[in-house]
Amino acid sequence: MAVQVEDRRRVTVRLSVLQYVITVMFSVLAVSFWVLQVVQHAKFEEMAENNHQRTLALRAPRGLMLDRNGKILVDNRGSYSISIVREHTKDLNRTIRLLSAVLGLDESGVRSIVDRHRKEPTYRPITVVQDATLAQVAAVKARRLDFELPDIVVEQVPTRQYPETMAAHLFGYVGEVNDAQVNDAAGLKSGDIVGQAGVEKVYNAYLMGEDGAKRVVVNSVGREIRTLEEDEPTEGKRLQLTVDYDVQRALEEGFDQLGFNGAAVVLDPQDGGVLGFTSRPAYDPNAFASGLDRDTWASLTGDEDLPLNDRAIQGRYSPGSTFKMAVATAALQEGVITPDFKVHCTGGATFYGRPFKCWKKGGHGTVDLRHAIEQSCNVYFYTIGNMTGIDKIHKWATLLGLGEKSGIDLPNEVQGLVPSPEWKQARFKEKWYAGETVSVSIGQGSVSVTPVSMAVYAATLANGGTRVTPHLLKAVDDGGGWKPVASPPPRSKAPLDPEKLQAIRDGLFMVVNGAGTGHNAILKGYDVSGKTGTAQVISNQGKERAGKTDKDLRDNGSFVFFAPRDKPEIAGVVLLEHGVHGSNAALVAHHVLDTFFAKKEGRPLPPKPEFKANLVP
Repeated sequence: MAVQVEDRRRVTVRLSVLQYVITVMFSVLAVSFWVLQVVQHAKFEEMAENNHQRTLALRAPRGLMLDRNGKILVDNRGSYSISIVREHTKDLNRTIRLLSAVLGLDESGVRSIVDRHRKEPTYRPITVVQDATLAQVAAVKARRLDFELPDIVVEQVPTRQYPETMAAHLFGYVGEVNDAQVNDAAGLKSGDIVGQAGVEKVYNAYLMGEDGAKRVVVNSVGREIRTLEEDEPTEGKRLQLTVDYDVQRALEEGFDQLGFNGAAVVLDPQDGGVLGFTSRPAYDPNAFASGLDRDTWASLTGDEDLPLNDRAIQGRYSPGSTFKMAVATAALQEGVITPDFKVHCTGGATFYGRPFKCWKKGGHGTVDLRHAIEQSCNVYFYTIGNMTGIDKIHKWATLLGLGEKSGIDLPNEVQGLVPSPEWKQARFKEKWYAGETVSVSIGQGSVSVTPVSMAVYAATLANGGTRVTPHLLKAVDDGGGWKPVASPPPRSKAPLDPEKLQAIRDGLFMVVNGAGTGHNAILKGYDVSGKTGTAQVISNQGKERAGKTDKDLRDNGSFVFFAPRDKPEIAGVVLLEHGVHGSNAALVAHHVLDTFFAKKEGRPLPPKPEFKANLVP
């Protein structure tokens, strides 16, 4: 009997324990349900919504670029991008393998793109192809219907469209923002498309619009069912540039016809507005806008001709005889000579025990300043340069715009060099020798200038001494109509004596319209004035030592110009690498000037030129 009572007591205890355990368990479940359904209701409701809703970014079109007359230069076109949404993928590695196969892409390349964006939020799409072909789009959509690629998004996006290689270095190009740009600029996020060069980069804040967003309902395999709401993107601001499309086209045609590399810059000498700007060889910015592949990038960066280098603002060249007007200005303004000062040229002269040759073996005879400029007599400028001295030459060349940055609104402009004793001491720890001044006097020696500074130099001589600041922005349209942008102030104003300057201008007129070497630029009725320059890329001794070589050792040819003579409306420079003679550059300038004045007067524009370069040394 006692045993039965004991057994009953044990069963009762066990039942009581079990009852308590069950009660606790149900209590925990009740609390958990309450937390999930009441306390965290909003959170889980949002998560549930996100299981069948997706937010897609709508990329804003960049602002258009127009020329000074309203012609569209840079536009946008519709294209398709293909992206991976990691938030909706179950097996990312499988998606990468399958997508690479479907698109015909290298799997390692796709994987590197994904790896680069792994730290970003998983809901943000990773763009694998920026400008997909219709065949690629069709292939992806077909797989999505078969439920193979539910985590792939195909979107229609605006893509930049450029006029092929025309003014490529001026316009620049766009590309996906890099990490450094995201860190440096407020408001940029990974995946944004921003300007990476040229006007696109300098005025990116204007051109870049505000992205929109679209919230859509998707089914279990990620296919869009309907749109819930859409926030339209805001297009970037339109920019009106100072560039004249027809002047730009004329520049490009001239370079195409002659086939030389080089650069040209054409300005309005009154305010510095850039009318035309080119650097050759060029590249096609459309390749960057649609997503540059590694092979194309390697071909551009590995090209010996350096097509990505903007020669107009980054190339340094010996100015040759175009520098002679700076020497003449220094000698005149410092009172060293008058315009009537004469020198007798016999084909050469000796300074400090060293012979210096004139380009004309028989010499020019006795010449004054005007005729020395016209005939580009080296002996005349050796003489007055030696009389004037390097300090004064440096002073006035700088005031005219040489050896200085122009201040143009393009990135990465480099500075040229007009040497001085201070420069040589700082650079080489050596004194300046008077014999070096003789070489500098004809634009040789240590002198090196950029084409854009040569254009400023021509404009300064044309307008009477005002060193204008080249610029590209004329007006901005922020949606409320065009608002003019004030021209930047001049960099300096040289106190040039009008009568002395006129003597130089007379010589420049004679170069083109008299017995000078610029006759290829003559345009009847417009008093074109200019100066040719031929500069060695290697010394005669160096050529002899080099012997037979594949490297082009021909001289560079340049031509600085302005027109009309007394009331200049256009000024600039054309520089041809290995162009042999400055007179070849004058051919391009003639076509540009003919186009400019024909357009101004409403005449038919000249046809594409058919001129030929003179390649005889």
